[in-house]
Amino acid sequence: MTTSEIHLELLLGKLVLDSTGKAVGRIQEVRAEQQGEEWIVKEYLIGYAAVLERLSAWTIGLGILHLLGAQKIFGGYTIPWNKLDLTDPDKPRLHCSLDTLKSLDENNL
Repeated sequence: MTTSEIHLELLLGKLVLDSTGKAVGRIQEVRAEQQGEEWIVKEYLIGYAAVLERLSAWTIGLGILHLLGAQKIFGGYTIPWNKLDLTDPDKPRLHCSLDTLKSLDENNL
């Protein structure tokens, strides 16, 4: 298995395309786990709900949105690390269809 390094701060905000070239959202957050002295990326978050997590404002943001009348909060997906092609970090692409991704909502953030 080959490993490579990509500066995560350069991925934030990049538009992710599906396998057909359709835009599915922008990378807003990255979840990683520490393994020994290294951090290993587990998944990428895209969409509006991911912005709230990125800003660590999910609880406050969710409360405000409910006060404004929002019933269900939706607006993003989690992409497992192995489902995102970063061969060209400026143009990340999905290795799968959008409907196979787990959606971000108030239950899994």
